[in-house]
Amino acid sequence: MKHGKKYVEAAKQVDRSVAYEPADAVALVKKTAVAKFDETIEVHIRTGCDGRHAEQQIRGAVVLPNGTGKTVKVLVFAKGDKVNEAEAAGADYVGGEELIPKIQNDGWLDFDVVVATPDMMGVVGRLGKVLGPKGLMPNPKAGTVTMDVTKAINDIKAGKIEYRLDKSNIIHVPIGKASFEEGKLQENFDALMEAIVKAKPSALKGQYLKSITLTSTMGPGVKVSVAKF
Repeated sequence: MKHGKKYVEAAKQVDRSVAYEPADAVALVKKTAVAKFDETIEVHIRTGCDGRHAEQQIRGAVVLPNGTGKTVKVLVFAKGDKVNEAEAAGADYVGGEELIPKIQNDGWLDFDVVVATPDMMGVVGRLGKVLGPKGLMPNPKAGTVTMDVTKAINDIKAGKIEYRLDKSNIIHVPIGKASFEEGKLQENFDALMEAIVKAKPSALKGQYLKSITLTSTMGPGVKVSVAKF
């Protein structure tokens, strides 16, 4: 893959043979984010889990203390008084059965997170083939299937992110924007890592965290030392 001049210049600042301390990695990622837009800072964690085994699956959510820097659109499936509650809490879209054809047939996906009350999961389940592959299916572990829609919406708007293993047993999550101060990115990184360490499956034998890489949208990857975790 051929990289542009800016990337090549930025990459020269990163020593690929070194696993940096978290604070140094954050500083370096900020320094090498040189695109014209405000790049997203992401963490990629390679685990020793085998996600094909249910007991080694990792899935959960964490509220980043400083948010992600992204405006998140929330869709809530609810009925009765929960509709008013969701609207009052700041949901961008609220509905029920009538949203099924809009999503299924019209391909409407103008939202980032889906929350549902447990009594709506029968309806939402019919959208599994559409929402599932996009990682949008509500899930109790992530706090998105709940009767407390106010808390769910507030947490999401405050910077709650979901983490889960992908097919290669890697977790990919955003922890903020390149414009964030180093200290704020560091706090978000620490909050994420604390949640990931706690989520270690008890069934796992061998090394849990194999590698951690910090990267900006267009910048080079920076390896983070896994020693302290």
